[in-house]
Amino acid sequence: MNTEKITIAVLGTFDSKGEEHLFLKNRIEAIGLKALTINVGTKGRPLFEPDFDIHSELFNKAETSGSRDEAIALVISRAGELVERLFGKGLISGIVSAGGGTGTHICTSIMKVLPLGIPKIMVSTVASRDMSSVVGTKDVTMMHSVVDLLGVNSVTGAVLDKAAEAVCAMARAKWRPGSPRKRIALTMFGFITEGAEHARAELEALGYEVIAFHANGTGGMAMEELASEGLFDGILDLATHEFADELKAGYCKGIGPKRLAPPEGRRIPRLVVPGGLDCAVLEFTRDNIPEVYKERPIFFYDFRSAIRLSADETRQIALIVAERLNLAPRDTRVLVPLRGWSEADRKGGPLFDQVLTQAFLETLRERLYKKIVISEADYHINDPAFAELAARHLHEMVCSNRMPEHRP
Repeated sequence: MNTEKITIAVLGTFDSKGEEHLFLKNRIEAIGLKALTINVGTKGRPLFEPDFDIHSELFNKAETSGSRDEAIALVISRAGELVERLFGKGLISGIVSAGGGTGTHICTSIMKVLPLGIPKIMVSTVASRDMSSVVGTKDVTMMHSVVDLLGVNSVTGAVLDKAAEAVCAMARAKWRPGSPRKRIALTMFGFITEGAEHARAELEALGYEVIAFHANGTGGMAMEELASEGLFDGILDLATHEFADELKAGYCKGIGPKRLAPPEGRRIPRLVVPGGLDCAVLEFTRDNIPEVYKERPIFFYDFRSAIRLSADETRQIALIVAERLNLAPRDTRVLVPLRGWSEADRKGGPLFDQVLTQAFLETLRERLYKKIVISEADYHINDPAFAELAARHLHEMVCSNRMPEHRP
């Protein structure tokens, strides 16, 4: 691989962490790659002269705010535009940064403008905390500094050196996928793993590449984001469980308004299945059941347990799903397995309730636009025959989609 074309962006607050970022720059260049430095500090002048100085650019303009939070927001916006532009011109192949709480917030926010697969490494003093909101739906690699970042010493130097080596190695990675195939996004979740495995096999037999996403809140949103970038030719939304957890503040909550919404400017066939919509997964065991759920049917799983949704909750979920699906009636179909929507929702299982299944169906039929086909299947969601039927339905939708393909 020609390393002359590989450039790593060194992004950071060079006013407070200049020594650390200069070290990263020097180590990257010693490895044999190019380094391009971008200062996003908001307090003062950088320790060394960067290639791009967002602070100086904003400091000399009247729009610079005296409020710290507004200054940070402005720096993130301006630097994000710069990084996106540099990447679009093929001028950067990876990005690395180091910082504390504020630096982590600023730099990961900027990193997120880069697409999936572009190395993004953040050395952070707060990486041991909950990083779900920091990483979000992006492939940001968080590296814990362990000690605080106050200059380069024998400990911080070792950590930063590994970060430089890591981002360079990632940027030089040579693996490429084989012959291109149409790609299908498949959502899944623990209670329907068997069904997802069958669906994957059926779709691969039809010649598709299958990309799976866990319906854990972030997974579904990541799938929607990549769909908007044109990564997929079709979506088998086998697991829509996170709508139930969103309603009950469950384990897989955290979805936003774009879940089940059509990607802007693109037509992507989507087959929707109510996988996991029979229940909400909450963090309790048989030893500490919340009083409010003691009369509910419960499926005890591990440190989590699933409660059956009530009739009102089931109808409420159907209304939410219908509202989202009505946004793209031409590209959407619904396939409902009548014998259950999870491993606990089957005949003899703790959450089996066909009355609630029918309540969901009735509400969905009332609210969905007539253009959206709803099919019923006399199978359980984990049955191999259901996977075959779902794959066949989606294959038909993909084959009839006349919109031009988009490839990132």
